[in-house]
Amino acid sequence: MKIVLLLLMITSLYADIKQKMFNLYQNKKYEDVCQIGFDNFKKNKRDEEFVSLYAFSCLKSDYIDRLAVPTAVLKASREARANSAYFSVILMQKKLLYHALVDNYDLSEFNLPTTDYVLSRVFDLYSKIGKHKPRAFYLFEDPNDSKLTYKLYLSKDYKLNKMIIEEYYDTITIKRHVYW
Repeated sequence: MKIVLLLLMITSLYADIKQKMFNLYQNKKYEDVCQIGFDNFKKNKRDEEFVSLYAFSCLKSDYIDRLAVPTAVLKASREARANSAYFSVILMQKKLLYHALVDNYDLSEFNLPTTDYVLSRVFDLYSKIGKHKPRAFYLFEDPNDSKLTYKLYLSKDYKLNKMIIEEYYDTITIKRHVYW
């Protein structure tokens, strides 16, 4: 009887964590969901709904590097594999774009899949520049909306440079994304 009660409590606790994450996600508290998912990942790594919710939250809160592990474990279902591919494209684009900005690496040779995520849009626009001399910043106009622009630049730090993407609608800042 004690074992059944213990299992019910564990199942209830697990369901509460997943439900809490889902509620926070619906309320656009992505950073909170990402942190809860990170803290509870080990015991939930076989639950692909949990892992996908965690990964999408990390993506929406710009914790791109946290996508590496979910990318590796999402494989059992068709939807999980699609999510894994989506996350891996964004992660690779982030790494390549950072490499290009820091090391002046030419991205024009790449023909990669793309996504609707802001980093992918900027990656695509940057790679179309071709070989060029490094600039202090890059301004790109969204090909689908002329009022939407992106500013890409490095923020130099004594330890680690950060890649910044600022989204503007007309001249109003919508969001600032910081990656390292």
